[in-house]
Amino acid sequence: MKIEPKIIYEDNHIIVVIKPQNISVQADDSKDMDMLTIIKDFIKERDNKPGNVYLGLVHRLDRPTGGVMVFAKTSKAASRLSKELKDKQLKKKYLCVVCGRPQIVSNRLTTYLKKDSKTNTVRIAPQLEEGAKEAILEYSLIETKNNLSLISVDLITGRSHQIRVQMSAQLNTPIYADFKYGDRQHAGNLALWAFELSFVHPVTKENMRFKVAPDFTNSAFSIFKDKIEKMIN
Repeated sequence: MKIEPKIIYEDNHIIVVIKPQNISVQADDSKDMDMLTIIKDFIKERDNKPGNVYLGLVHRLDRPTGGVMVFAKTSKAASRLSKELKDKQLKKKYLCVVCGRPQIVSNRLTTYLKKDSKTNTVRIAPQLEEGAKEAILEYSLIETKNNLSLISVDLITGRSHQIRVQMSAQLNTPIYADFKYGDRQHAGNLALWAFELSFVHPVTKENMRFKVAPDFTNSAFSIFKDKIEKMIN
């Protein structure tokens, strides 16, 4: 099935899109369609380009997570945006709905995480354990309804499954519909969404900022729709 990317900004150097939930960022063993291929195929057909289309992957989102992403259309843009990411100038903010309510409404969480590639799971690990990587985020409680809480997250480091593990293991409030990390009573889309992305344009040096509301279909985000739309607009 052909998928057309949802483009929210594009110029000669970058393309900013909305990644749907449950689509991988790049090709994996599942052989399912992925964002890199979707965007490359779209540009190739739209612009009638011969040969391969260059598209640089700057940052990632886990497959179940949707939201705003930037891809580079030139190697120069890719290199500069990757440096911004490394230097923490490229900033990502997330929304999530968790089960329960954090005891502390706003805090900075720091821990060390280790990934098990065989099971595709991540766990908190001792700092000195081989393969453990520092994971830092800051969160704020926005609203609580029906024993569910809407939380905004500033991601300081971008570890695999980081928000999911830290919300569950450190706050004891797993993300809604996250069967892998603690919520086994709710079904639907994982309630985790990359809603804001900001960075310096790699060529024009303009400050770029994009906000995107989550997909409210089959999602706990629908409970907080009015609050989220006010945040985005």
